[in-house]
Amino acid sequence: MFDIGFSELLLIGVVALVVLGPERLPKAARFAGLWVRRARNQWDSVKQELERELQAEELQRNLRSVRQSVQQAERDLQEGATQLRGDVDALRSEVDAVAAPAPPAADAGDERTAQALPAPEAAPAQAPAPEMTEAVASPAPTERAP
Repeated sequence: MFDIGFSELLLIGVVALVVLGPERLPKAARFAGLWVRRARNQWDSVKQELERELQAEELQRNLRSVRQSVQQAERDLQEGATQLRGDVDALRSEVDAVAAPAPPAADAGDERTAQALPAPEAAPAQAPAPEMTEAVASPAPTERAP
């Protein structure tokens, strides 16, 4: 900080002893030490405040960059979802085009047309579920005679 060597300190001490005298020099030294301590504490508090501000600014920068990356990822996901929907719609239209029945021939009674179209498969009949209208009663316990 200050480039003060031992010889300069010795010279200041001798001048202070001559000017203040031996009675007031210890009080003046304590007073100077108090002011130096206060100045040092003040400097430390300013330094800590600056460091906190810099850390807060750095956190805000990090938060902004993370927010931008999240927004970019969201846009990418939305673009991917849009593209996927388009692909699904195209595939659905292809499946519908393949599965659509061919237009009937000029003669509706033609056997070839009936043979060319696959017959719809009948859905297997399901047996109706048994209804539980009556509760199954178990026989009441009987008492045995001795």
